This record gives sequence, C-alpha cells and structure tokens, in this order.
Amino acid sequence: MAEERGSIAFFATYKPPMQLDIFSCTVSPTSRHDELHMTDGLSYNYNCQVIPPEALKTIIKRPKLASEANEADVDSGILSGLVFVSERDKNLETLHIALRFTDKVKVFSFADVYGTFSDVRMEDSGCIAGGYKDGNRTIDHYLVYVTTKDPARYRREPWTVVYKTNLRTGKTEPLTRSAFTDLSPSVSPSGRKVAVASFQEKVWNGEIEDLKTDIFVMNVEHPLERKRVIRNGGWPTWGSDNVIFFHRKVGKYWGVFRADISSGETVRVTPDEIDAITPAAINATKVAVATIRKKSSFSDVREVKQYRHIEIFYSTSPQQPIQITQITRPKADHFNPFVIDGGKRIGYHRCKSDLLKHGDDIQRNFHKLHSPHPDVGLFRVSGVFPTFSKDGSKLAFVDNEFKAVWVADSQGLRIVFETKGPDNIFSPVWNQDPQKDILYVCMGPSFNAGKTLEICAIPNVSSGQRQRRKLTTGFNNAFPSTSPDEVGEYGNGKITRLTNGPWTDTHCQWSPMGDWIVFSSTRDKPKDAPETDNGLDPGYFSVFLVKANDPSVVVRVIKSGDDLAGHANHPFFSPDGKSISVTADLAAVSIDPVSLPLFLHSVRPYGDVFTVNIDPDDINKTRT
Repeated sequence: MAEERGSIAFFATYKPPMQLDIFSCTVSPTSRHDELHMTDGLSYNYNCQVIPPEALKTIIKRPKLASEANEADVDSGILSGLVFVSERDKNLETLHIALRFTDKVKVFSFADVYGTFSDVRMEDSGCIAGGYKDGNRTIDHYLVYVTTKDPARYRREPWTVVYKTNLRTGKTEPLTRSAFTDLSPSVSPSGRKVAVASFQEKVWNGEIEDLKTDIFVMNVEHPLERKRVIRNGGWPTWGSDNVIFFHRKVGKYWGVFRADISSGETVRVTPDEIDAITPAAINATKVAVATIRKKSSFSDVREVKQYRHIEIFYSTSPQQPIQITQITRPKADHFNPFVIDGGKRIGYHRCKSDLLKHGDDIQRNFHKLHSPHPDVGLFRVSGVFPTFSKDGSKLAFVDNEFKAVWVADSQGLRIVFETKGPDNIFSPVWNQDPQKDILYVCMGPSFNAGKTLEICAIPNVSSGQRQRRKLTTGFNNAFPSTSPDEVGEYGNGKITRLTNGPWTDTHCQWSPMGDWIVFSSTRDKPKDAPETDNGLDPGYFSVFLVKANDPSVVVRVIKSGDDLAGHANHPFFSPDGKSISVTADLAAVSIDPVSLPLFLHSVRPYGDVFTVNIDPDDINKTRT
C-alpha cells in the first residue's frame, strides 16, 4: 500500500453495486423509450434539481465556464442546466453542475467552479433561490445546499448545515443558525423562502428511519428569522409560497401530506395503505412521489408493487394517481423525483439496470476515496465485509445477497465460493499467512443469534476449487479472526473462553503482535435498557481490549453512548497496531434515511468509519 499506515476497505450500507444515474420521463409514458438519460453517465449521480434559465445565465459567466456557453444558448433552448450529487470528484458525494446541450452533456464540480470547499465532506440537496424583486432591487440567485464540512460539537450530534452560495459573487455563508442542524432544503416558487427539515436543538436518539424532524421556513436573505410551520415532517417541497408537501410516517406506513402554512390546514394526499415518500411538488394541488405499494422481505422475489416507483397524486383525488415508472421499467427502483418543465417531465434516479442481466453481471467496483488522513488509504467496495490479506495482495468480500465470496488479486476479480441461496455466507477473513491462501467464513443465516451458525475454512482460495472445511459444530459461531502465530484451527485445537457475562461480546480481532484481542461489547448497557429499538438491537456497544494470555485484563478504549444511540462496532487493528478503526454512529445521520436505497438484511447502518489511536506499549493510556 502506498499509504504509510495502511488502508481501510469498507462497504457503504445504502450504496447499490450498480451505479445510480439520473433519468426523466414524460408524465404519460407509453414505453421505456419515453425515458431520457440526463447526465454524461460517469460515476454515481443522484438527487437532482433543474437550474432555472436566469440562474443558469449567471452560472455560465463564471471564468471556468465562460468558454462553454453563452446567454443566447440558454434563450434559444440549446442549453439547460442541472445541479446534482456526483461521486466523480475523489469519490466524495459533492454537488456538480451539468450543462445539457442538445447534442452533449458536460459536467463540472460546483466547488471547482465557485471555489467553495475542498476538504472531505458530503454535499446534497442543491436548489436555486433568489432571483426575485425586492423593491427596486433584484436579489441575486443562490445555490442552497446541505454540507457536512463543519464538524459536530458533540458525539452523535447531527452535523448537516444548510449553506448558500451567491451565484454571481461566489460568496458562501450558512443559512442554518449556529448549534442547529438542518436537512433537505427546498426553495419556494418565488425564490424568497427556504424550508428545511430540522432537528433544531433536538438530540438524535439513534433512530435510523423516521427522524421525526420539524419543518422550518426562513427567508433566503434573512435566515435568522426562521419559523416552525410543521411538526414531525421531512423532505419539504413547495407547491406555492403558502403550500408545502412533506412526508411523515404514521403507524406502519409513510404518507405524503399537504400543508397550507397560511391557514394551518394539513391533509394526507396519498392512500393510507401504501408507503409514499420524497415528494416533489408540481403545483399547489399536484405532487410527484416515490411509492412502494407492497412491503417486501429479504427472501422475496419482488413483484412490481414491491419496487419503488414514481407516481403523481392530486390532493383533490388521491385515489387516482398517474403511474410513470411502472410503465417504463416496472422491475427497477426509482428514487427522489424532481420536476422538469413545469411538470411536463418528471426526473428521478435509478440504478443503471439496463446493463444488468443477473447477479453475476454486477460490476464490482473499487473506489478510492479522498482520505482526511494522508497516511491512511480509504477504499469503498461494492460488496460486504471486505477484508485484506496480511500482505495486502488480496481482497475478499461477499455480495449484497450474502450468497457468494469474491476475491480481487493479481488474477483479477472473480467468485471463489458460492452457496445455494441468499443469506448463507458472510464475514470472510484471511489466514494470517498469505502463502496458505485460506479464507475463514461464517456460514448460515446472518445476524440471528437463535440460529446455528458455523465457521468454515475455504482452502486454496485463489485456485477456485470452491471447497470448504467446517471448523465448528453447533451453536452460533460468528466473526472469526486468526492469530498471527497460527496456533491451529478450532477443529484441531483447544477452545479457550476469554469473556463471560450477561451481555453480547462480538466482532473480535487479533492485534498484529498477538497479545491483545479487540472486540465490541454491550457490557456497559444499563439494567433498564429496552430489549429492542424498533425491532433492532438497542445499541450500547463499546469497544474493549482483552489480553490474550490473561482474560482478566480488559480495557475499554471507546465508550458507547448512554442511550440507544450507542453503536461502536466491527473494530479492527491497523497493521502497525497503533490504531483501531470502527464503524460507529458517532456522527449521527446526514440525510433522510428513507430517501436512500435500503438493503433489507441490514441490521443497523452504523454511519461512519472512525479511528482511535492507542499505545501498544501502554494500553492503559487509552483507557476510557
């Protein structure tokens, strides 16, 4: 590895293995030929909005775009513009501008054009504000958007802030007040008002689906004068300067609602018995939404109603929607609609499923991300439980269905072991001696403590022989890790219990020197903690070290939260033994989760990758 400290490979829970891209469709399609590809097709592209012509004229005057187009191109209809999230710049999720000519599409980084931010960050939800008359003065156009460039003050505090960038001057400043956190900005048709879904000063409690944000409205020129207009609502979108559509979960189902903020009247627009989310208002009575008409489980072979589709609903007749993507691509998920040309077309993003024939054809991409630490490499893998061999020459992972093991090495990328069905194999780890070419895996249903789960060895992995050797018998055995000295496999050796108690100890891994084992544990969980949280584990996971030759020596190195928002899991030593990486929810959430692709087998998406430095010569220095 080029990085001095080594590299971290990770899997993004909400990231489909096929790239997302942006498309649009006529409101009354007759076939998939009515769908139009909106970008240049490079990288992941999503969460798009149209740039109004007058704002686009301002943007193309920037020095880096001045040679690309002129105002006449906009006036003649030759040129239109989009703003969307793309991962083409160092694989970060940042805003980009698309100049759409009649014969080509050219994409530019917004930060590069305007010189805004360059650090590691996420950007999202770009939309255009301003452009209205205020007396004799015309207000400049702004790009309003979310960014995580500012660090949170406390653990598990959301760190999303809404900013605005003046499209004429480039001046960039926050709209979100200090100590507040906002999501999902939306601009009113006049360009004056910005609605946001806000935590305000509430604490995130570990919820991963229904954030129960409130909707606040502010003036784009006077953001300090913000007012709460809707309680328990998310993803606002303006139908007029007095009408906001939003989504909210009621009981088991999500619904889209219409709020008249001048009268205070709120009505449900979508039927009670379906999930309807991420609205995009066309006008004060008509809204495009993403729907899931029938819930599904991980083992289902999905029917059309179980896919996420785009439909248009009228507030006056919610039982008579217009179906759009069911006509063009009935067996594909479509996300986060947006309005084009006053509602003549509806845009959305979806996976490039037209390139997909069956599971084996999914392109397994490896994305190197811009790391905040130059001595640590970051690789996002289109697969689950990625694991490097000790010498860094091989990388193994399982597919999203937990059905097959893949390996990438000097021979290329390929499947080396395959099971008969989904949810059967996970958590591969290499033997510490690269010459032995052995992988150890968990075989059986994932994340189910009541089911039998075995640890198996796959010998001669690179040869593709696809053999296995069972090492355990009975019980729930999971998350293997091999010691550096290779004292033998469980089937031929002695079992030594290292931890014991009325808690969960899991996700263990040997230190490079073989003297410590790091693991994740709920032993700090209070006695009055609930059994579950929304049907999932209640958290309280902290990270500990146990001395391999003296189980009585246990040291906590990362403390969990004192409530449900406490997940520090999957700890792993750096090659030099001086750091431990973990997946943790310390940074809370940075987007409305229900707007993302969901993997039904995910137990809980932990959030982000963190590292903590330790002193291997004096572990007690890092005791918490």
